[in-house]
Amino acid sequence: MPEDLLLTSHLVAIALVVCMGVGAQWLAWRLKVPSILLLLGAGLALGPISRVLRADGKPLLDPDAMFGDILGPVVGLAVGLILYEGGLTLRLSEISKVRAVVRNLCTIGAFVTWVLAAIAARFLLGLPWDLCILMGAILTVTGPTVVGPMLAHIRPKGSTGPILRWEGIVVDPIGAILAVLVFEVVSTADHIGAIGDVAQSLFVTVLVGGALGVGAACVLMEIIRRHLAPEFLQNPISLLLVVLAYTLSDMAQHESGLLATTVMGIVLANQKRADVRHILEFKENLRVLLISSLFIVLGARLQPESLRQIGILGPTLFVLALIFLVRPACIFASTIASGLGWKEKVMLSSLAPRGIVAAAVASVFALELRRSAEYANPEQAALLVPLMFAVIIGTVLFYAVATGPIARAIGLSDRNPQGVVFIGAHAWARDIARAIADHGFRVVLIDANQDNIVASRMAGLPTYQGNVLGERTLDELDLTGIGHAIALTPNDEVNALASQRIGRTLGKNHTFQLARKGGSLAKDEVSRELRARDLFDPRATFAFLASRFSTGSVVKATTLTSEFGYKEWRTLYGPRALVLFVELPGGKLQVVENNASLAPPSGSTIIALVDPEDLLLA
Repeated sequence: MPEDLLLTSHLVAIALVVCMGVGAQWLAWRLKVPSILLLLGAGLALGPISRVLRADGKPLLDPDAMFGDILGPVVGLAVGLILYEGGLTLRLSEISKVRAVVRNLCTIGAFVTWVLAAIAARFLLGLPWDLCILMGAILTVTGPTVVGPMLAHIRPKGSTGPILRWEGIVVDPIGAILAVLVFEVVSTADHIGAIGDVAQSLFVTVLVGGALGVGAACVLMEIIRRHLAPEFLQNPISLLLVVLAYTLSDMAQHESGLLATTVMGIVLANQKRADVRHILEFKENLRVLLISSLFIVLGARLQPESLRQIGILGPTLFVLALIFLVRPACIFASTIASGLGWKEKVMLSSLAPRGIVAAAVASVFALELRRSAEYANPEQAALLVPLMFAVIIGTVLFYAVATGPIARAIGLSDRNPQGVVFIGAHAWARDIARAIADHGFRVVLIDANQDNIVASRMAGLPTYQGNVLGERTLDELDLTGIGHAIALTPNDEVNALASQRIGRTLGKNHTFQLARKGGSLAKDEVSRELRARDLFDPRATFAFLASRFSTGSVVKATTLTSEFGYKEWRTLYGPRALVLFVELPGGKLQVVENNASLAPPSGSTIIALVDPEDLLLA
């Protein structure tokens, strides 16, 4: 029964890929490190580990044997889906002032990177010129699979984050197309004669990929806008259209599918005819699974012998040249007369890791060059994959370690935001916000009522006047330094909707709203799954807090010591004292969800609502 054994081993291999990929993502979240580091390590380690699991000593996971000729198309389609999800996050409004910089990075910057990386590969790696030019073209990409998690980890301030995110997504299909065109020239014996074909291919690629991307986006918009499909089918239809656009585009022009999916995502993100936010949520979940699996599979293809074959010195010098020479030159050429300051340029120069697109494209091209009868250097072409993985590992390691400290040193890091955005700026919301601001935490109050906004500004509190449910509110709202959101309006439905909207940016775990009236769910109230976390205490309804403030209760901060702990504090102020926030040692702000389970350590500061008579006793 050899076929059954083969199927079983493949099933175990797939289970290993999913378990190790998702496990690496979870462990990276727990350790607060970029997930790609653990994913690459898991992929490289899976080969030796899987050999132990088999009696014959062969690797349990052999992607080439498992997938055969469909490995390239499967990887390409997965990357297309990742770029589609990335495109859905790109809003033109966030780069309105630096749109020229993004354009230059994806054109002038890509050209500078291509030329300088090719020259560095020639003199530091000793590859033939044709492979150097091909490698330089592949290295024009950065990638959302690595840039996105690093930006989430570092949280740069100002325009640098949107610039890097746009570059990482838009430059990927551009770099992939450039690499394909260079590959067509390199793999042909008549290099000069192939240039005319390359120019024609470029025109067809842009035309076909762009048209199919826009067309697929328009079809999906009409399906959603005209309610031609129920909501539970809209995500599958979105997936169908992405796959269809990628496939048709790639059939019409090789490697144009990445452009089609990216364009489709960007068009959907910037239109106003249909609400596609639920589609983005689905694609975010799909992206995590795809990235996890891709890095494990491609890492498992790399044999330790091939890494030993390329040596250490040459690749190390090449990676250093990419980091310290090529990237700064790319940024300098792309930001001339841009108005960006030196801090922003340093930040942009400090983040250009390579990711899954570089690995996937290099793997496909190396395989095709080795099979090509016309190519003169098939053995050196085999070095393309280990060299690209060395670049990925080197750049990711460096930027993961260095970019955060660099951003913090120049004052552009927002890595651990603890501030609070208040939805509602009425009188007692201002009192609570003032107590937080006095302890050094950034606050922002959102309200559509002009009188509340004026009163907040007179109190020296940052504000945003507008409806939190408005279409442009989150685009215009500066959330630098903000880590939590609390909804304090008297309307439970508005609080729930506002928490859902802002929770997509800050995370659902960091959004809170006032308790329900009466503390229990009635038939006409918002259901549990639509609500944010309950704020402060089950008693803390809008009416309860308004009554407490109207009768003279005040917000008071108290620092706990080894002699005066939380038990003594509670004895002093009694059961009516309502703990709102706890500033933990180290400057972390805890938004209280349930007073009954509190156990703040010594050195914490309790910010609580206390009665005036208890304040006199204290």
